[in-house]
Amino acid sequence: MQKNSRFLVLLVLAGFTACKGHEKKILIYANSEIQVDNTKTHITVTDGGPHHEQELDFTSGDPVTLDVQSPSGKENLTASDDGLYILNLKNDTVVGSKQHVGAEGGGMITQDALTQKLDSLKKLVADQNVSDANQNYFIVPGKIVKVTPETQAKVFGPFTTVPGGFDAGSVPAIYKFYSVREMREIIANLQKMTSSKIDTVPDTKK
Repeated sequence: MQKNSRFLVLLVLAGFTACKGHEKKILIYANSEIQVDNTKTHITVTDGGPHHEQELDFTSGDPVTLDVQSPSGKENLTASDDGLYILNLKNDTVVGSKQHVGAEGGGMITQDALTQKLDSLKKLVADQNVSDANQNYFIVPGKIVKVTPETQAKVFGPFTTVPGGFDAGSVPAIYKFYSVREMREIIANLQKMTSSKIDTVPDTKK
């Protein structure tokens, strides 16, 4: 009898272990207030306004299908596997990548590093060299994309800076996203910086 009791306890524990641990985190980006019903699967957004974000968490192992109503129409979008997703309901494409915090070290950035960064950003907004393997993302309006299986990763969205004192060791990974319009302004500023650096190179022939 005691053996049967132990066996039943093991079965219960095994079942509990199999059921727990599922998580899907969906970050929604929109240009208006994001309206979500009690089921968290019916979403409505409208035109205009500043940037808005909302996070939805699901703990089921089943695929999550979202019924989205936006100015562009009605569509169903699905998050199949566990992980962290971005749903772009803005009227602008969203781009971003994993941040390698501290990899470049301190000090002034070199001309070569600045040029390389500029080239990388230009390719990103042109949807070139974008892949899961490169950990960069090009998300057009009305699409949902899985960014990482790590639901505890920290994502900084458009128009949000990564705080200088943020503890990168407190999360599995950091991702930063921008609207394409925002990224083009960054590229323009970097181009001015590269031109300025080139113009101010000292004349070593004197």
